[in-house]
Amino acid sequence: MVLTNVWAMHRDPTLWEDPELFKPERFEKEGEAEKPMPFGMGRRACPGAVLAQRLVSLVLATLVQCFEWERVGEELVDMTEDKGATLPKLVPLRTMCKSRPIVGKLI
Repeated sequence: MVLTNVWAMHRDPTLWEDPELFKPERFEKEGEAEKPMPFGMGRRACPGAVLAQRLVSLVLATLVQCFEWERVGEELVDMTEDKGATLPKLVPLRTMCKSRPIVGKLI
């Protein structure tokens, strides 16, 4: 088990200007995405995170069930990753969808 001192990381004066103050606008600056997210854990965590985790899987399952998906063009999907905390794709995925007959029964 690895325990990290998140409190100290998020209040490090070498990383943050005025680390003890609540200033969400500091994340609108360029280059701030590489720093630790101070509002992602503890009492400042997102209150809707658990709901979002459940809804993402439900929405993804609904999209797979209700639509037929095809890629745009003949080239294969490029799985190269770009920089970022969520590993975004370097080349965005472009797709076309066509509704399945079951959609009329669900809606």
